[in-house]
Amino acid sequence: MAATESAHEQPPEAGLQFDVGSTDDSLERMIELFARHGDTYRVYVPARKAYTYVVHHPDDVKRVLVSNHRNYTKGVGLDRVRILLGKGIMTSEGELWKRQRYMMQPLFHRRLITEFAQVIAAANERFIARWEALSARGELVNLTDEMSELTLEIVLRSIFGRDLDRMTHQLGGNPFQLVTKEQARNLQFAYKFRSLTKLVAELIARRRAEQQEHFDYVSMLMSARDRESGAAMSERELIDEVMTLIVAGHETTASGLNWTWYLLSQHPAVEARLHAEIDATPEMTAPGLAQMETLAYTQQVVNEALRLYPPGWLLSRRTIEADVLGGFSIPPGANVLLPLYLLHRHPRFWKDPDVFWPERFAAEHEAQRPRFAYMPFAAGPRHCIGETFALYEMLMHLFKVARRYRLTYVPDKPLELEAQINLRTRHPLHMRLERR
Repeated sequence: MAATESAHEQPPEAGLQFDVGSTDDSLERMIELFARHGDTYRVYVPARKAYTYVVHHPDDVKRVLVSNHRNYTKGVGLDRVRILLGKGIMTSEGELWKRQRYMMQPLFHRRLITEFAQVIAAANERFIARWEALSARGELVNLTDEMSELTLEIVLRSIFGRDLDRMTHQLGGNPFQLVTKEQARNLQFAYKFRSLTKLVAELIARRRAEQQEHFDYVSMLMSARDRESGAAMSERELIDEVMTLIVAGHETTASGLNWTWYLLSQHPAVEARLHAEIDATPEMTAPGLAQMETLAYTQQVVNEALRLYPPGWLLSRRTIEADVLGGFSIPPGANVLLPLYLLHRHPRFWKDPDVFWPERFAAEHEAQRPRFAYMPFAAGPRHCIGETFALYEMLMHLFKVARRYRLTYVPDKPLELEAQINLRTRHPLHMRLERR
């Protein structure tokens, strides 16, 4: 009887009222609230006249994302993202989402991802050449901006293929550059970004007319077919998926690399071990995915950077029917937040959670914690479709750059977190390149 009664209790209530997850200081406040209230608490949001529930235990995270995922839709904050991305797989729900996800899943198969080796390698080589010139002049590299530009170039070339150069030439510049140039993710940015859909529509129309062969994501999306009806995507669906891939495939990877280089610069022993592993691997112009996955320690470094600073630091869901999380009753239609930043630093599941220690991702340590204590790409049916591509891109970048350079952080402003849609550094990080 006691267990049943406890399931109907409400979780502890935070003493303060605010739009948790949506304010500039949300992460700061959530760190404090987690320390005070533990795995499950609720915050009253005056603007919505409702409570938002915040959960941290891996068992509850698993319930929301996997075992009871049908009882949850995407939650608060989605409207903002939908203005930017339309109804792509990041924002769509129900049958539309299922259909689109099924059509897109094969496009991210390991075999296909490896076909982009040349694209990823060539982009890195161009940046390395640029860095070589900066290094020769003794100039610092604005690492944050460079990672943003590099990952944008890779994602755009993967999506548009050779049409990217044609578009850039015709328009006198890369029209998608605003993704890196404009930091704010407000309505003004959304309007400018959505105005680029006409370029995508023109490209699709030209491809249909010319019927030439291309190997890129636009081509693959155009060829994708619904398993039941055999129908292709509509033009609106195609455009929304292209816009989604640009944003989702760029910002998270850029942020992950930015944090990885920062952490390496602060931990010389880890950096030395990573250099030793890469130096012991034969140099390759365009290594495949399987070859990059042999870099066991480099993978651990990436995983540990994504643990401490997950780019998508907060997941948001909404209950359809009532549920029980952490032994507490959650009403229908309630917003539920999963702060991955805090899940990844949960003291019950991570030893020295704030310490950068890549070895914790070695097999013998991984077995010691719950599967759902770590998930930088989310989990369940809606986990990030581009996870393998992003990890491949990060590993190849480290493989190519760390073989040639050591990066030393040169602080000019305090290191501060900016926890908005993605977890970023508030100010760009500057690095000094040292030839190895």
